[in-house]
Amino acid sequence: MTPEQVNEYMMEKMKFVPRMFKTINQLNPEAGKTFADFYNSLWEDGALSRKVKELIFMAGGVAYNSPRCIIHAVPAVAAGATIEEVFEAASIGMILAGFVPGGPGIPYAFEYAAKCVEIATKYKNGESWEYLPQPQWDNGIG
Repeated sequence: MTPEQVNEYMMEKMKFVPRMFKTINQLNPEAGKTFADFYNSLWEDGALSRKVKELIFMAGGVAYNSPRCIIHAVPAVAAGATIEEVFEAASIGMILAGFVPGGPGIPYAFEYAAKCVEIATKYKNGESWEYLPQPQWDNGIG
């Protein structure tokens, strides 16, 4: 598979292409395909729907202040979550942040909960939804 084909495959199986795989797929498309299959085996509809699983994962990202986990707002919306459902799940994550041993606390998690709603709204409206600035690499070459 070409990198472009793997990106499309990930969109089909995962509902998004994680930032790291935008790079990995350029270098090793087979790794991206394998990851997408693994991901889908966990997130596909089962006793819980994909939507619910994505919202759970996103809420955990809020609780732990993980910007790379709150991005699961995107596949949650792609799986049918409404903005209201994103908000409610993010709110649960926000409260959980106050109970996680050594956790960040509710005031810090509030910012992550708000970011989930922003990301979901932008994605739903077809707008750019990047959640973190692109990393800047200084390779020492000009």
